[in-house]
Amino acid sequence: MHPINFVALVGRAFLGFLATAGRLVLFALEGVSHIFRPPFYYRLIWRQMVDIGYYSLPVVGMTGLFAGMVLALQSYTGFARFSAEGAVATVVVLSMTRELGPVLAGLMVAGRIGASMAAEIGTMRVTEQIDALTTLSTNPFKYLVAPRLLAAVTMMPILVLIADIIGVFGGYVVSVYKLDFNAPNYLKRTWEFLEFQDVFSGLVKASVFGFLVTLMGCYQGYNSKRGAQGVGAATTNAVVSSSILILIFNYIITELFFSK
Repeated sequence: MHPINFVALVGRAFLGFLATAGRLVLFALEGVSHIFRPPFYYRLIWRQMVDIGYYSLPVVGMTGLFAGMVLALQSYTGFARFSAEGAVATVVVLSMTRELGPVLAGLMVAGRIGASMAAEIGTMRVTEQIDALTTLSTNPFKYLVAPRLLAAVTMMPILVLIADIIGVFGGYVVSVYKLDFNAPNYLKRTWEFLEFQDVFSGLVKASVFGFLVTLMGCYQGYNSKRGAQGVGAATTNAVVSSSILILIFNYIITELFFSK
């Protein structure tokens, strides 16, 4: 390939990325602005809160439980080589509250809620229901995007907090009943090294992840191409893009909270 053609290809890709990022930012600003402007569709908000929070609880809870159990086993195997088995409780509680709780919950919700939102809104776009909302003087952002954003930002910290508790409990069960830890000492070390910042950083991550998952699901669905293939592509793009953004923003927020 000629060097000039290569530079042109890179330039087109970069300009396309900037254009997509600009459209996404404008979409996010439009959606957020409608959260604070009347009218407010309380029934839609409540429905989304139940869908995102209540119906996601089983999969998030199960993920947190087995993550805590596996973390206890792996930590014990590693620390036993250095005769530092007492640090298992600290590693489990800090890993769950800081990282595994919010990240795993975010990824699970992205697979369940992000795909669902993209498919639902994409189908509405294909069947021209969004155009019908505009014809009926109903703003699509107010009706479709704002309730989902508000519900996700509100419910994700609750989901992550429950996942943290279940994950720490899973580590406790494995440590006490399989690895023969002393239960009072395990609980003492868990509370001794847990700080408010550890839990708070995880809850901040949860709100950000919930916003990202909902934003990508709504954006991809809203801009879905025509036909069933377009809806399928929007669903796939929503899950993949939100998962990547969760991992990127996980590092950024960790850097903000815990960098020296």
